[in-house]
Amino acid sequence: MSPVEEAVAALLMALGFAPEGDLAETPRRVAHLLATNLLSGRNQDHAEILRDRLPNRGSAVITLTGLPFHGVCPHHLLPYHGVVHLAYDPGAFIVGLGRLERLLECLSRRLVLQEDLTQNLVDALMVHLDARGAACAVEAEHLCLSLQGHEPRGARLCTRAFIGTLEGRFDVLPPVDYAAARG
Repeated sequence: MSPVEEAVAALLMALGFAPEGDLAETPRRVAHLLATNLLSGRNQDHAEILRDRLPNRGSAVITLTGLPFHGVCPHHLLPYHGVVHLAYDPGAFIVGLGRLERLLECLSRRLVLQEDLTQNLVDALMVHLDARGAACAVEAEHLCLSLQGHEPRGARLCTRAFIGTLEGRFDVLPPVDYAAARG
């Protein structure tokens, strides 16, 4: 049994649940889910993901919206999920859109506060792409709020970060969908 499996089994026992019967495979399943999905970004290098750059031949701000993601709240160890909108004003380099998705996966699949994730994304674009500006909006529902909050459920946290030439440029990102947050 791996150390993570042992810890999950110990947690189940501490909560009064013996890891047997329907729970016999739970420690293995939880350890696998954490390593291969929920926390898989902790072993990835975002600099490496953005290393394969292409020369920028244009002058357009690049905006990619509606990227689904999930992360894990470091305060409660519960997931949160939603969408990310990214924009950057490229300098000499751009990257393929798949690289932006991989960057999001790398930085979100860790124990990370949403506020830090938002800032980490714009910082990575600025540093590793030598962008002139970057912007990011993250809209997510947090299970730590939903599971212990009051009705109605479905509240979303919206965070935004802007840097460089995109500082204050709310027009490069879609507006927050407050109607969807109310359900």
